[in-house]
Amino acid sequence: MLIWGGKALASSTIPLRNLLNRSANFSSCSKLFVGGLSYDTNEIALKDAFSQHGTVTEVKVICHPVTGRSKGYGFVKFSSESEAAAALEKMSNELLDGRNIRVHYANSG
Repeated sequence: MLIWGGKALASSTIPLRNLLNRSANFSSCSKLFVGGLSYDTNEIALKDAFSQHGTVTEVKVICHPVTGRSKGYGFVKFSSESEAAAALEKMSNELLDGRNIRVHYANSG
């Protein structure tokens, strides 16, 4: 039993199948994580590389807030899940600006 704010709350458990289904839902996402980027890769270069595989609606290279230097990863969002799936398949381990990039589904859409 869990006590919250002086009240006893009923204990609940999450069935394992729900956790497994949740991770499987990442495959139906239109947003991709791209890691292993060169520090010189900018959003324009990232969009150009991924646009070959569908309509890119959003691109973000994550940068350090003070220095403005790339942290070596970013995100690419497509207009559809099928385009994201095609890009993931084609772009994983591809060479971009001299680096082999890693592509995975992002944790949130």
